[in-house]
Amino acid sequence: MIIIDDGSTDGTSEIGRNWAEKDSRIIYFNQINRGILNLAETYNRGLKKARGVYVSVLEGDDLWEPEKLQRQKEILENYPDVVVAWGRAFNIQAETKRKIGIIPDDKIPASTNWRNHPLGSALNELYLENMIPAVTITCRKSALDAVGGFIQPPDFPTTDLPTLIELALKGKFYFDENVVASWRVYGKQTTKMYPVRMLNQRWKYCLNHFTLLDPVIKESLSIDRKIIDQHFKNRMMVAYALSGRYKLIRREFQSARKDYIRTIFYPSFSNPVWRLRAITGLIFSLFHMDVEGLSHMMGKVSYKS
Repeated sequence: MIIIDDGSTDGTSEIGRNWAEKDSRIIYFNQINRGILNLAETYNRGLKKARGVYVSVLEGDDLWEPEKLQRQKEILENYPDVVVAWGRAFNIQAETKRKIGIIPDDKIPASTNWRNHPLGSALNELYLENMIPAVTITCRKSALDAVGGFIQPPDFPTTDLPTLIELALKGKFYFDENVVASWRVYGKQTTKMYPVRMLNQRWKYCLNHFTLLDPVIKESLSIDRKIIDQHFKNRMMVAYALSGRYKLIRREFQSARKDYIRTIFYPSFSNPVWRLRAITGLIFSLFHMDVEGLSHMMGKVSYKS
């Protein structure tokens, strides 16, 4: 276990040091806070210290099921052509600890793309939506080393998608139908703070990667540049609506109104439900009301306790 303390201000330092002193299998080190835009740098610092055959990352606010590592170790040992083992994750509301969903949805049949066989087929989905919860992943270290470690383009606040896209060109993926981890959801996490910015960055990165992709792999895919472009154009409307909602939770009413107005007048005929939601959110923002209460009454997922 390699514990990387990225300049924490809670009890991580004391707990990490104590465990490292008790158990020689645990390595603890801290650093001046590098933040989320330097996440790959932090991960790769840990990767250099790793001496195992497999690598799995657990962020401080996520959870693993007790058998997660054992299951994935057996998978990777039994299937030497698999470079990534992954599975389903519970979405847990941080404040109430209530399970609010499963990713990927267990009502959706597993896609052949999820196994990345033939090689590169996972890109059919990764270029559009990342179906793989980062907290569930265990990678073969040799494959990670082969792509240069964890990958993070400039101003891109995650490493999982860019790294998975490169690993999709190195070997098969193994999808475990079971829930192997849990991902806590709360109103101030990065994906909730910057949904529009993150979507724009993903859009630019995926288009660029597809453009530079090996022609043989590109020809084998069922998607093209036009499909990728249209997907993100449609998703942008949703991103503005979600941004407005998360800002309402944080009581940033004026900024929320701007996002809702962008949603209402967004030049797209897709996602009409989100346009209606934006109208509702706009009304709530004008009167400084809590839209999460309405979501709860309607049986929808709420990101606030």
